[in-house]
Amino acid sequence: MKTWQAACASSGKVKIQIPGGKYLLGPLTFSGPCPKVTMLTIVHKGTLLASTNLGKFKSDVWLEFYGVKGLRISGGGTVDGQGAAAWDKNSCHKMKNCQALPVSVKFIGMNDTIVRGLTSVNPKFFHMAVIDCQRFTATDLTLTAPEDSPNTDGCHIEGSTGVEISRAKIGTGDDCISIGHGNTDVLISSVECGPGHGLSIGSLGKYKYEKDVKGLIIRDSKITSTQNGVRIKTWENSPVSTIATNITFENIIMSNVSNPIIIDQTYCPFKNCGSKDPSKVKLSNIHFTNIRGTSATPVAVTLECSKGYPCQNVNLKDIQLKYINGSDATLACANVSPQFSGTVNPKKCTAPIAAA
Repeated sequence: MKTWQAACASSGKVKIQIPGGKYLLGPLTFSGPCPKVTMLTIVHKGTLLASTNLGKFKSDVWLEFYGVKGLRISGGGTVDGQGAAAWDKNSCHKMKNCQALPVSVKFIGMNDTIVRGLTSVNPKFFHMAVIDCQRFTATDLTLTAPEDSPNTDGCHIEGSTGVEISRAKIGTGDDCISIGHGNTDVLISSVECGPGHGLSIGSLGKYKYEKDVKGLIIRDSKITSTQNGVRIKTWENSPVSTIATNITFENIIMSNVSNPIIIDQTYCPFKNCGSKDPSKVKLSNIHFTNIRGTSATPVAVTLECSKGYPCQNVNLKDIQLKYINGSDATLACANVSPQFSGTVNPKKCTAPIAAA
């Protein structure tokens, strides 16, 4: 922390070096602003180990970067959340109101950030979170946790503008990427996802303070042996009405993926979420293009939109998905009239929507 404080108080371009070795750390917050610094580079070549004593964590984050402009992180180092000792204390995958465990690395209110070559293993909760940031780029990430580790999302993005994540290898126990509310202009590309829950927009519509989502692109990626492929999920009984629009999924290869394409506007991961009122998240201008491969489920495409706010302008172009046993896959639709172009298989809305 003394090194950070000295660097932040410097001027011009500043560099912090973390040499090879293992370093045990409790929760730390690296705060800005650093008014005279034009670029602050952390060259991280070691392994940072999170404390396994949950009593040391007074908030839901281990390593937090807050309010800094021009941060660069490189060096190929590792952050190890040592989450296995805490996963059995996580209840967020079982109940809606829960105490979240610490995210390994969280970026809040940052501007002009580049993260390159970071490895994260076994977080207690999410690997990374990008919250209320502008111009955030992350490349060459490796994010790894066991398939059964709860809520270990690879990277969660919320309230941010101008986010790009590329060349990432993510195998974890929840969404490889989760794009939450309030995001604009997000590009996800060249991601290898699996195991995990897929590449997800959402969940949306859980809280009353949520904002719209606009301009999201997920492309040029491969998804393998996941519970979902590309997914939009919104809670039933949303407290407020919001919009999610101009969303594109393109050039995605699926291999043995359950639910390769899914819009789920009755999302409820628990036994009971209370009211069954329809989701108030309005989905429009959704494009699925050049998605191909194998489905581990007979229903390869599910478009289950809100009965209160049916989806508008959902387009499927050049879709080739086969059931893993070689037979034709099927398409299930509710409260949507999808538009088809190119060669699309499955094409007809024939499969029934499974009852919750």
